[in-house]
Amino acid sequence: MLKIAIIGFGNAVVNYHLPYLERREQIQVKTIYRREEDRVGDTEREGYYPEITFTTVLNDILHDPDIELIVVATHVDSHVEYAKLALEHGKHVLVEKPFASTSAEAQEIFELAERKHLIAMANQNRRYDGDFLTLKKVIESGKLGNIVEIQSHYDYFHPQYSRKGFGLLHGLAVHTIDQLISLYGEADRIDYDVRSLVAPGESDDYIDIDFRYGRMKATMKCSLLVKIEHPKFIIHGDRGSFVKYSSGHQSKNGAGPTSVSYDIEPETNWGTLSYVDEKGKSHTENVPSEVTDYGMLYEKLLEAIRHHGEKPVKDHEVLYVLDILHDGVEAAKKAR
Repeated sequence: MLKIAIIGFGNAVVNYHLPYLERREQIQVKTIYRREEDRVGDTEREGYYPEITFTTVLNDILHDPDIELIVVATHVDSHVEYAKLALEHGKHVLVEKPFASTSAEAQEIFELAERKHLIAMANQNRRYDGDFLTLKKVIESGKLGNIVEIQSHYDYFHPQYSRKGFGLLHGLAVHTIDQLISLYGEADRIDYDVRSLVAPGESDDYIDIDFRYGRMKATMKCSLLVKIEHPKFIIHGDRGSFVKYSSGHQSKNGAGPTSVSYDIEPETNWGTLSYVDEKGKSHTENVPSEVTDYGMLYEKLLEAIRHHGEKPVKDHEVLYVLDILHDGVEAAKKAR
């Protein structure tokens, strides 16, 4: 049994960690640490999880010999501090995205983990989104032939959120960028079109980044000003094309704790694959969606902790993504 503690109790913990961990028999959330000021007027939700101990004393988790892994799910400006504290107290650490503010800070954490013979890893859970897993399944089938273009969208229509400040790259686009890097690694070239539609040079509410891999181009787009839904993924190869709309999170958080569905989504939202086979015959088929399950990341992390397996999210991938985010923000500052 891997017993873990979580630092923080915000939206990410309630919606993207706890619901996917409750069915993992080999993993138990023992304690959640919250600062006293964060509990003011916000203790009702704690009652949804009677099996978890809540504490406002950080040493309760740092000095608990039962706890092997600490999950840092706070604002990015405290990630480095909490990650280092966990490692210095002999705990493995899983850190929410973005892992750190800069790749230099992330490198410090990875080096400390190596010295302590512990694991430090980024929680890039969106690698286990159902729509992305479906995309991977189609690519691996080989039916599209040689891939020449990928388009990935992460859009909303929230004009009220478009304001000064840089946060869209680190908050949303980081997911799609990491998904691409997990598939293809470092690009031969990256072209940035990151700017603001509200305050030019002062925010990053429009993101359009092209990654070149030989003759293949992958475009990552993210915006808060898209009213009509785009497909989540569009992919073209020299033998066919694939289109998939977003699977969403399949979660429900009314009264009580958030619950998630592991049912395959309705056929109306399956992907569409159209291709020509080796004999020149055309095919069009619906591709059943894979199921979103962020707990899969924990299972792979458990394997790495218990049996020295590979971390599912590699250090060099984290550093590379952080450098891309940095360069994207710099591009936005220069855009007019």
